[in-house]
Amino acid sequence: MKLSDIFEETKTALSSNKARSGLTVLGIIIGISSVIVMLSIGQGAQSSIESNIASIGSNLITVSSGVQRGPGTMVSSGRGSAKSLKLTDAEAVASQIENILAVAPEVSGRYQVSAKGQNTNTQIIGTTSSYTIVKSIAMASGDFISDQNFQSSSRVAVLGPTTRDDIFGEEVDAVGQILKINKIEFKVIGITEAKGGSGMGSQDDRIYIPLSTAQKYLTGNEYLTTINTSAINANALDIVQEDITNLLLDLHKISDPANADFSIMNQADIASTATSVAKTFTLLLGAVASISLLVGGIGIMNMMLTTVTERTKEIGLRKAIGARRRDISIEFLIEAVSLTFIGGLLGIFIGYIVSYGVNYFGWTTTTVTFSSIILAFGVSAAIGIIFGYYPAVRASKLNPIEALRYE
Repeated sequence: MKLSDIFEETKTALSSNKARSGLTVLGIIIGISSVIVMLSIGQGAQSSIESNIASIGSNLITVSSGVQRGPGTMVSSGRGSAKSLKLTDAEAVASQIENILAVAPEVSGRYQVSAKGQNTNTQIIGTTSSYTIVKSIAMASGDFISDQNFQSSSRVAVLGPTTRDDIFGEEVDAVGQILKINKIEFKVIGITEAKGGSGMGSQDDRIYIPLSTAQKYLTGNEYLTTINTSAINANALDIVQEDITNLLLDLHKISDPANADFSIMNQADIASTATSVAKTFTLLLGAVASISLLVGGIGIMNMMLTTVTERTKEIGLRKAIGARRRDISIEFLIEAVSLTFIGGLLGIFIGYIVSYGVNYFGWTTTTVTFSSIILAFGVSAAIGIIFGYYPAVRASKLNPIEALRYE
């Protein structure tokens, strides 16, 4: 039997019962489009996480007070959340460690901020002028904290764009305005450029003040929350991290690293951990969506078994006039693959449109990759072969005499 004849028979068979074929294809469309949408959401989340991590700084190494338990930490036990870092530690890192670009000590916490009848609770970061280098911060207007501000403990503040909008509104020039942090007046001297991100960790929802001012008016002590260090390049991250660890262990007179009262991690560690979590999240979403593909595949098998039963006499007649088992099985297998092929194409198109719409309306970030489209299409073809194989084999094994007698 010629291949062209098989395709013609397939077209006739599928079009003879359009409603049943359409409903079967619908199951595949829903399954494929679900996989495309779910994978695009997971990959969009992964891209967003990677972008946010990249925005926090360039070749960043952070040293935190106490011990941070979790992936990426170099020191894994010690004094819990004890305050252990001081400005002298940051100065020692800046003066004694090689291959670093800048060091920015930091003390941070959430405080109530108010101005002109508006108030919000946001992250207050006390730091120095080097923070702009370490965290790759650019100014939209005004100036960042200067060394003079730090030395004189000036009550000046630099706002992130989200905090500016919450307190003063988008239309107001906030530079020169007065606000209160923890009931203490500060003068706004600058607004940072937007970096994006959302939630409590947003880099745009922050206020920066001089480190000395934060220690004097907010924390009331000399301890730091974090020492931020920028290495000269990505290749130097591990070396600089090890050197900082050894230096701080020596300064704090700790001989056993297991008893360290600080934790240290670099940007590569953070990115690796976050990417791993995002990939797991993407796989989970894809697995959930694949359930609908499985249901669609069962629908394909159910339809093909029904078709075999309905066409039993036809199969018997074909065999009686010389059709081979191979011809019968190929015909039914092509019918099943054709259904999934059509459903796969429509599912990819609908999945892409839905993913684009989700991203366009800002519900969440989505990224449709070529690999996810190829995967979805390959899965749809595999479903046609796997779930169409049994009905095709069953049809090819029918006894022609019994098939001709079938009522």
